[in-house]
Amino acid sequence: MSSTLPGLVIAVDGTSGSGKSSTSRGVADRLGLRYLDTGAMYRAMTWWMLSHAVDAHDASAVAAHVGDPVIVSGTDPLAPMITLDGKDVSEEIRSEAVNGCVSPVATVPEVRARLIALQRAVIADALDGAGIVVEGRDIGTAVWPDAELKVFVTADPAARAARRALEEGGSDAAAVRASLESRDRIDSTQGGLAVPDGAVHVDTTPYSLDEVIDQVVALAKGVAERARS
Repeated sequence: MSSTLPGLVIAVDGTSGSGKSSTSRGVADRLGLRYLDTGAMYRAMTWWMLSHAVDAHDASAVAAHVGDPVIVSGTDPLAPMITLDGKDVSEEIRSEAVNGCVSPVATVPEVRARLIALQRAVIADALDGAGIVVEGRDIGTAVWPDAELKVFVTADPAARAARRALEEGGSDAAAVRASLESRDRIDSTQGGLAVPDGAVHVDTTPYSLDEVIDQVVALAKGVAERARS
């Protein structure tokens, strides 16, 4: 599908479990844009560390190996894929082991520096073509502050926990909520989570996924219309 908004960068930041991924993929598909899940890149880095017996909680050890993994992100919103040293690890990076270690790995400055550089390269490549929707926690603040549209997605903690528990096959919602709130604290203090200047806040709690996608698509079309006028 050809892009209806070529060259557009949409930065979607927000908290875990708020619907960032589903929203971002849906918007990219609807508008014919590419899609980049930056969180998957941090997860891939974490999986590499775990697979190579590197202590994910030892920042110095992680930093020493940050240049070793070869991480390549696919940008198809209907079939997002990420490879690590040439192998598709889309399933492995969603494991409980990665869930428990991704936050400390993601806060290592050397990890952030390397992955932000990779993310910027993917975005720059998309500028010559379809445009791209990029989701994460620091896209509009650190990765691509000049994005034409910045969206900050949140949801009520109870709703976030219920959604994530459902995604995980019926996990205990109370335990999931505690995990999400712990992740929020780490992301907010060390992981770069912040509301970007000029971002539109979208609270997904009372809306269906399609309704949230509709909102962001309308915002994107508004940005494009203003740019043409």
